[in-house]
This record gives sequence, structure tokens and C-alpha cells, in this order.
Amino acid sequence: MTPALLRPYRPADRDALFDICVRTGHEGGDSRHLYPDPELLPNIFAAPYVVLEPELAFVVEDDGRAVGYIVGTADTASFVARYRTEWLPGLTDRHPAPVRPHSPPTPTEMMTGLLYDPERMVLPELDAYPAHLHIDLLPSHQRYGYGRRLMETFLGALRARGVPAVHLSMVTANTSARAFYDRVGFHEIAVPDPGPVTYLGRSTAATPPR
Repeated sequence: MTPALLRPYRPADRDALFDICVRTGHEGGDSRHLYPDPELLPNIFAAPYVVLEPELAFVVEDDGRAVGYIVGTADTASFVARYRTEWLPGLTDRHPAPVRPHSPPTPTEMMTGLLYDPERMVLPELDAYPAHLHIDLLPSHQRYGYGRRLMETFLGALRARGVPAVHLSMVTANTSARAFYDRVGFHEIAVPDPGPVTYLGRSTAATPPR
């Protein structure tokens, strides 16, 4: 494979960003069969970051199109406050909150619940890890080192801001993602009743390749 380019996110990458998020949104695989609206997942896990904190958004570009990204925030509490006041109001028409969710809720209802509850990202167990991130690569570009390069770039940007540590949450069933995070230095953070997700964290300090 010809080496791809790692660069900062650009507004022209929006469609590719949304596509990557959807095609990796179900335990690392395609989520299109679960969510009829293709903008629901990106509007929770990708788009608010490139709008509210674009300086921490980076992509892998191959043949003129983004095939992977890393996005995040340097300060989760501040991000949540801005998400609530600046991001969420623009989505209420497209993604109305479920009035009477099914029991159990449908996948769309579950994700819409997350959309309307950004405060779920603020947990006392994560106070020592103020930054957080999301990283996704299309399957065609996994296992070529691009994920590690994205992570190193993001961590370097956090270090430059004086941010000491970062966390992420991942679906526990996604064992291949967990193996990647272990390789790049993340460790599990104990959080009471985390549900179907695992919280991981690490220092932003550079670590030697493994």
C-alpha cells in the first residue's frame, strides 16, 4: 500500500468523516443496518469535535479522501458545557429526543439518549485524565500503523497544551480495538457500573514503540 498522508482535518473532509464514523460504528464494524439516519452517530461522536475543537482533529488521507481520523478535546468538562450550549440546539429538529422509548430501547433511541446527555462524559474517576478522544480507521487501512501515527499526533498536540493525560471509552466487546489501545499504552480505569463500555486512560508523555 502506498503510504497515506496524515494531516489536520479540513471542513471538506466532513462527508468522509461521517462515512468513516458510520462504517466503524458498531463494535468497529459497519453500523448502517442499525441506524436509519446516517448522521446520528457522527453527530454524537465525530462532528461536534471538529466544530468545537478543530485544532485537535487529524485525518489519514489516501488517494484524496480521508480514510481515518482522530478527534477529541483537551478538557472534557469545558467541551461538555460547549456541546450543551453550542452544539446540541442545532440538532433537536433532526434528532428529536424519544418521548416514549421502547423497552428495551431501539438502537436509535439508545444513541439519541447519549446525544442528549453529554454530562455522562464527566465522571469523577476521570478527573486525572481531562482530555478524551475518538479514533476510527476504515478496515482497509487498519494494521498499517496509521492508528499509532494518529494517536502519537494527537498526544503530541495535547502535550503542547500542557494536558497531562487523556481517556477514552470503548465498547467492551470490541476486542481488536482493546488490543490496539493496550499496544499504545492505555490502561483500564475503574468506573462503577460502566455498562457495555470500558474506560481507558494514559499519560500524554511519549512512549517508545512496542
